[in-house]
Amino acid sequence: MTLSAVDRMLAEQACRDLVVQAAAFTDAQSHEDFAALFTEDGVLIRPGSEHIQGQAAIIESYRSRPAGRMTRHLISNILVKLESDTAAHSTSCVLLWSGLASDAAGPFGRPAQARQVVGEFDDILSLTPQGWRIRRREARFLLFSEKSA
Repeated sequence: MTLSAVDRMLAEQACRDLVVQAAAFTDAQSHEDFAALFTEDGVLIRPGSEHIQGQAAIIESYRSRPAGRMTRHLISNILVKLESDTAAHSTSCVLLWSGLASDAAGPFGRPAQARQVVGEFDDILSLTPQGWRIRRREARFLLFSEKSA
């Protein structure tokens, strides 16, 4: 690897920013912006879902989700390992909360749905002319909590 220490830190931060930006676009239902963070032939593997390949397929997959579903992905422990000047691997912890926009908002927001999950993202990242992009993301659920009635 030919990166200086400063360039290495900048690349690692750009990769962490990419992971956080992807969550923000997902939560904002900015499907085109989310898909643009993948390489043209990028692969997304969602829990319990088939492999989704390519930006157009990612957009279509997210558009097919219920429009009134709200999500918040809380991302932490983002570990980035640069494999080369143009390739990296990152893992991150995810706490996913969801609810419905149709539920009335109170002083504490809207009620969360009964099941909330802890998971992780396992990302293969590539440096492209547009900057760092996700080449392959596998999202996994590890734990869940259900509220009792």
